Amino acid sequence: MPSSMTSRPASGFRLYPPAVVCPLGDDAETIAEHLFAGQRGLTISDAFTPGRPLPLGRVTTLLPNASDWPAAHRSRNNRLLAAALERLAPTLEAFRARHPQATIGVVLGTSTSGIGETEHALAERNDNGDWPADFHYQRQEIGSPTAFVAHYLELSGPAYTLSTACSSSAKALASARRLLASGACDAVIAGGADSLCRLTVSGFSSLEAVSDAPCQPFSGSRSGINLGEGAALFLMTGEPGGIQLAGYGETSDAYHISAPHPDGMGAKAAMRAALDMASIQPGDVDYLNLHGTATIQNDLMEARAVTSLFETPPPCSSTKSLTGHTLGACGALEAAFCWMSLDAGRLPPAVSDGEPDPALAPLPLSSGGTARLRCALTNAFAFGGNNIALLLEKTS
Repeated sequence: MPSSMTSRPASGFRLYPPAVVCPLGDDAETIAEHLFAGQRGLTISDAFTPGRPLPLGRVTTLLPNASDWPAAHRSRNNRLLAAALERLAPTLEAFRARHPQATIGVVLGTSTSGIGETEHALAERNDNGDWPADFHYQRQEIGSPTAFVAHYLELSGPAYTLSTACSSSAKALASARRLLASGACDAVIAGGADSLCRLTVSGFSSLEAVSDAPCQPFSGSRSGINLGEGAALFLMTGEPGGIQLAGYGETSDAYHISAPHPDGMGAKAAMRAALDMASIQPGDVDYLNLHGTATIQNDLMEARAVTSLFETPPPCSSTKSLTGHTLGACGALEAAFCWMSLDAGRLPPAVSDGEPDPALAPLPLSSGGTARLRCALTNAFAFGGNNIALLLEKTS
């Protein structure tokens, strides 16, 4: 590692171990085992597309019972968050014991919120002519996840939700960093959650963006995404040491409502800004988690952006082949995978059929294994050309 890296002061925005519930599992050891083995967590189901079975990244964990929660909070999205909060509890409790007067904020990203519950309620209303007795519209509001977490933990600090499609929870992490930098909070619970529902599965199907087979990021045979669900939460503080959110970069292409700009310059600018904020050169990045949706246009654009920025790109992979595309949760989930990689010194392998696409700029797709890792970059790109890159750095 260059000597300039060893002498550079830590950024001071620490990410404590992530709490994750996803198709790969619900505890850190199981998730890491499946992540580094390249084991897909997809199941075949036509629950959201009757008559058309699709590979989906479904969470099979037994989630907390919501029956005694206030009606406004009873959604699968919030149950995913509650499961993640159970896993975050030891870290959070230890922090609160050390800092009993700390102001703790909550910033989350989502794109579905509790719309799945509204789908069920609408079906019942169509059948019976009336809404279910426990139906509450606030379940589907975008602010519902953050309102739930603040209620669940009895927090009174700043709390808000970001919804920018597939960049939502990555932007939540960047926003949490800004809250800490401003002094508005002493700690922030940041991340996101999205749950599978008919709106998103049918919606992406209508865009002809969904694959009937396990997705193949950056392959010549790729034919679209698999959809998934999950929740990922971090406790972020202004403390030094550990693994830091050292930088972020955000751009907007303003090119098309659903397609990325084909030249990838917005994506490149986001990555460049994240590196600049962290005072890190492209050659210092040890692993790149690609957005890698396995759609024709996104993978083409991202390969161009990466090879334009990096003279020699680092090992890279798209973990969406393992979990499916978790939409508003993917930014935080894949930041969690980067955290795990830095912590373990292991690379997630790129899982696909290995069929090269001659139209793509060549990328050094990871074969997994151990490595000396200090810096990891993760990308999240969204509808409207909304781009963000996060740079995580292991400082101790």
